[in-house]
Amino acid sequence: MSFWDKLRGRRVPSSREIAKERLQLVLVHDRTNISPGLLQTLKDELITVISRHIEIDREGVEITFTQGKRYNRLVADIPVLGTRRRRI
Repeated sequence: MSFWDKLRGRRVPSSREIAKERLQLVLVHDRTNISPGLLQTLKDELITVISRHIEIDREGVEITFTQGKRYNRLVADIPVLGTRRRRI
C-alpha cells in the first residue's frame, strides 16, 4: 500500500475478500454462460469506444458482471481523466 493510498483512506482487501470476489465471479460465469474471454473482449471494446470521446485511465478500468435476484448486471468502473476537445 502506497503512502497516497493510506492518505486517501484506501485499504488493501484481505485474502478472504479477494477469494470471495473470485468465487462470486466464477459462479456468475457458470450461471450466465459468459466466459472470462468474452468479458475481456467487452472490456477492450468499451475502452476503445469510450476513449475516442473521453480521456480515461485505461489501467484503472474494471468491468464486473454480477447476478441479482431478478436480473444480471454489467458494471463498468471507468476512471475519467478529462474530456477530449473537438474542433467544430
